[in-house]
Amino acid sequence: MDRRRFFRNGGLFTLGATLINPFESIAGNTLDTGTLNKNKKAKNIIFMVSDGMSTGTLNMADLYLNRKTGKGSNWIQLYKDNRVANALMDTSSASSIITDSSAGSSSWGGGHKVKNGVLNIGPNGEKYMPIWQKFKKAGKMAGCVTTVPITHATPAGFCVNNDSRNAMEDIAEDYLRLGFDIMMGGGDDYFSADHRKDKKDMYAEFKAKGWQVARTRQEMLATQPGKPVLGVFEHNGLPYSIDRRSSKELTDKTPSLAEMAQKAIDHMKGHKNGFVLQIEGGKVDWGAHANDIAALLYDQVAFDEAVKAAIDFAEKDGNTLVVITTDHGNANPGVIYGKNANDNFDNIQKFTQTNEWILNEIKPDFTTAKVRELIEYGNSHTVTEEQAKEILSHYTALEKKEDGLYNYKNLPFKSFAQMQQDYTSVGWISMDHSADYVNLAMFGPGSELLKPFVKNTDLHYLMLQAAEVENKF
Repeated sequence: MDRRRFFRNGGLFTLGATLINPFESIAGNTLDTGTLNKNKKAKNIIFMVSDGMSTGTLNMADLYLNRKTGKGSNWIQLYKDNRVANALMDTSSASSIITDSSAGSSSWGGGHKVKNGVLNIGPNGEKYMPIWQKFKKAGKMAGCVTTVPITHATPAGFCVNNDSRNAMEDIAEDYLRLGFDIMMGGGDDYFSADHRKDKKDMYAEFKAKGWQVARTRQEMLATQPGKPVLGVFEHNGLPYSIDRRSSKELTDKTPSLAEMAQKAIDHMKGHKNGFVLQIEGGKVDWGAHANDIAALLYDQVAFDEAVKAAIDFAEKDGNTLVVITTDHGNANPGVIYGKNANDNFDNIQKFTQTNEWILNEIKPDFTTAKVRELIEYGNSHTVTEEQAKEILSHYTALEKKEDGLYNYKNLPFKSFAQMQQDYTSVGWISMDHSADYVNLAMFGPGSELLKPFVKNTDLHYLMLQAAEVENKF
């Protein structure tokens, strides 16, 4: 079936010019990389989001892997091998040229730009049906996996409508009511009776409706196809990848993003009508907000391992569209020129802990020697005596306070990152989101529809078109 004719005859083209104009920007591309199948229906869609990934983050992960292993990232290798269609994407929201994650995900999920902070709700209260609901109504299985709370903005933007991204207790209930098939990440605070404000035991409610509930990596691995799966492995976000790797307890208890992705694929791949799955490296964004190079870089590498899992499946399956992108840039990090840049950047290979771990270990009664010893342990390099004094000044009775998203303890993330530049050669322009155009890659049936430059809202309609699901809901 010709896809453009399919959609002219179907529901999408009855919705009016407000939806046609953004869609027209993707309708006519005929790119063929040799792996693409024009007019072949995408039975499955895997949508991958490295949340808050500036181009510099993608670049540094490839440099890091090349210099450590001699082989770069899976994402960049797809470009080198000409196996994907690729584009730049505008990420703006309805309220700003700089989006937040709820508006960014809603642009894909609902097909409309919405204001920052809301989920698929228009300026006059319009409710735009999220795309995973549309695919569920079309008979597909649907799910999300993430390294942040499963109720967080990016998975929620594909699944629900809400006036506030912060209504995560309500979003947990919506997932059960709407009947998705696999939801895994963090977020115990929004499911447990011990932490919810209303004291509801959402785990019991999910179990009562036939869900398998997993609270550890081993429990997740033991789940079986045939029943939906809820996996919740931490109170809030999952541990950063480098901290997880450095702790046997965390490694045993908490699955990696690639493990969750593979489990979700295995759970849904046998469904006769196919499946749709969102995979989010959510803590890439959190690491960027903290200017925490170990958190950012190692979680981007963990996301890249999930990219391999998705592409390996799609390559064998032949009927799966894989979308790989980010919702916005964040902090715009990069390797800064200097005579020691190579050696300095290679120092990150020796890191064993995030800045978050290190700074949480420091106590007000530490000596400068103990601060330096702790940083040496986490970075295989340390700061000067004066820099240690500066870090300690944030912990004394006359504390200096550093604000920032996800910096609830006012830890000196910015100060420490500036010190680390001396031995990492990594610089940052901010601790917040940016208005960058971002990288977008597509593999498999439907990727031939991608044009070199798109709006974020275009992807909603491209996915419907690739799967030949009419926008009639």
